[in-house]
Amino acid sequence: MFRFDEGLKVYLHRDPVDFRYGMNSLSILVEQSMRLNPMDSSLYIFGNRRRDRIKILGWDGSGFWLMIKRLEANRFIWPERKTEVVTLTTDLLHALLDGDDITAIRRHPKQEYLRVS
Repeated sequence: MFRFDEGLKVYLHRDPVDFRYGMNSLSILVEQSMRLNPMDSSLYIFGNRRRDRIKILGWDGSGFWLMIKRLEANRFIWPERKTEVVTLTTDLLHALLDGDDITAIRRHPKQEYLRVS
């Protein structure tokens, strides 16, 4: 079973993909385009040109998972193109799947103090 735990690595592919691609084609795309190993315990996110569908590819140790989400009325907000591959946290993945603009989500900077008072 696949779990979206805190330590799970999530990679977002920037370019739109042909949604006729299945597990084999997407895993080849992970290897050749993203330069990552599709058989590690990570998730790989792909979107179509209209950004109304997402495919998520994952390996659980015994086989691939392929999850698909289709929006009926809206579109997923994809990050602007700065690098070929974007690394996400599981929190950002959930925000993306909920339809939130993940480029606008900002975390507070981590504060480090030397003493309490």
